[in-house]
Amino acid sequence: MEKDSFKEENEALGYRIRELRENYVHEKISQEELSYKTGNAKKTIGEIERGNTNPTYETLLKISMMLDLTINQLFDFDMPTYIRLSQEYKERKKKK
Repeated sequence: MEKDSFKEENEALGYRIRELRENYVHEKISQEELSYKTGNAKKTIGEIERGNTNPTYETLLKISMMLDLTINQLFDFDMPTYIRLSQEYKERKKKK
């Protein structure tokens, strides 16, 4: 069976970006600040972090540069682990 959607993978990438943004080396960066510095709407950053959109390469490159990362470092994570983490995060958010 061929997979026609990458929802879980998008959510994992979004979780990774949220994690990096919130644990940025210099100081925590808000979605608003990240959106301003990357030229994207705050809503777009939120949609990326929730895995509700397929960000362009250019957007991902801007995000990685803003976080002082290479694009390779942005994608350097264990996909199954981050799929699980993103699902756990969603469950915690539902309970609040």
